[in-house]
Amino acid sequence: MKLLVVSGGGHPYEESTPVLEKFLLDSGHSVNISWDAGILSDATKMNQFDALIFNTKRSDETALSDEQIIGMKNFIREGKGFVCIHISGCIPDSWKEYSEITGGGWDLKESFHPPYGKVQVKISDPNHPCVIDVPDFITDDELYMGIKYKEGNNVFIYASSQDQTHQWRNEDVFMPGGDFPLGWTRKYGEGRVFVTLLGHDGLSFLNPQFQKIILNGVTWVTDSV
Repeated sequence: MKLLVVSGGGHPYEESTPVLEKFLLDSGHSVNISWDAGILSDATKMNQFDALIFNTKRSDETALSDEQIIGMKNFIREGKGFVCIHISGCIPDSWKEYSEITGGGWDLKESFHPPYGKVQVKISDPNHPCVIDVPDFITDDELYMGIKYKEGNNVFIYASSQDQTHQWRNEDVFMPGGDFPLGWTRKYGEGRVFVTLLGHDGLSFLNPQFQKIILNGVTWVTDSV
């Protein structure tokens, strides 16, 4: 498949994007990396791709322009695939409707997470195509909390946490325990959407089960292309 990866923004993408590119190429995909989101507004260029992969944080000074938003929405809505990794689902103040595509993502005001560390990832739906042959696994990552999820998400992985208190933005914040979805699929128009909240840094991307889930996700979102 021909894949466009848009990267860049306030995360260690200089670590993670090269790892992403390598395992996509090793799996036989054609990969174009763009650190400039301007390509999203060029329908002629976008139409050559089967799927768009976001490994990027687009908020504040890196937020998408109106033209880029329109181009991205049309690309997915008309039947192409979208893969959204980690904070790529961040909902900017300038585009609150983004969650209609993703089904939920990092909220700049309300979301939080415990310190980066070991996360026990559990399979919630072993029959979901994105976790075929993927067992429960431990990875190095962040466990996102305070996410507002939309209806229509088919969740396939999650993590559990106990009540805890951690420093967050220089304050002690109580983080209630529970089960937290970490990956799901959904539809947007005619397009298929895959979202995972995993994938903070290069080490996260090196986890073989994480890679398998991403590759399965690419297969799923492009299945109807």
